Amino acid sequence: MTASPSAPEVLPPLPIENRVLALVVILAAQLMLQMDFLIVMVALPQIQMDLGFSAATLSWVPNAFALAFGGLLLLGGRLGDAFGRVRAFQLGLAVFVLASLLGGLAQSPLTLIVARVLQGVGAAVAAPSVLALVTNLARNEQERNRGMALFITVSSIGASAGLILGGALTEYLSWRWSLLINVPIGALVLLMIGRLVVETPRAPSTFDISGALTATMGSIALVFGFISAAEHGWTDAATLPSFVIAIALLTTFFASLRAV
Repeated sequence: MTASPSAPEVLPPLPIENRVLALVVILAAQLMLQMDFLIVMVALPQIQMDLGFSAATLSWVPNAFALAFGGLLLLGGRLGDAFGRVRAFQLGLAVFVLASLLGGLAQSPLTLIVARVLQGVGAAVAAPSVLALVTNLARNEQERNRGMALFITVSSIGASAGLILGGALTEYLSWRWSLLINVPIGALVLLMIGRLVVETPRAPSTFDISGALTATMGSIALVFGFISAAEHGWTDAATLPSFVIAIALLTTFFASLRAV
């Protein structure tokens, strides 16, 4: 769930207290985004019982997030380049928090799946800016390496932490808290990030609509193909066409890059 920035932007130095606090806030958001794909896995039996999911549609609770996130990650990175990393991070995190609230209050399968899609959209917009913001806080190479090491550590433990936390919340409270827990954490991050981190410069290039569409739709088709293969097998009628569409769209995207 990460994306590397094309080049680190240089920001005005912050006092050490602000830099440490800003790093903690950014990494807290990264941990939350990393946990969210698997945090509902332990809760799936209760979700099925409470909302009346069928066995076939229940898999879309985790897969809807993965599909939206994987398909829109490239577009999210481009938005950060075009409009500023802090602004893209705030926008994505706001969508993620509101979607978490919607999912935690869901009373039907459709509402929960829509919420998971929106969570994936928000995460895809916010996640590419996280590493850029971490590196931007550093004053020198040593601090940059330390920040990247912390980023990698937090990202690595995010998935397993999601399973543990999801299981604890489901066992002692409700499956809904595996989504609602994002609301206070995300709201606090949104409140603090604009005060702690200076906006990055915008990229001077124009926004490539055709490139964004082919990259995004190609990624969505690719992720959907893998999901379909895992659920229904490689010979399923939906699997092979998804990969064919993905190859065609991504080939068009890379061809357009070479033409630039």
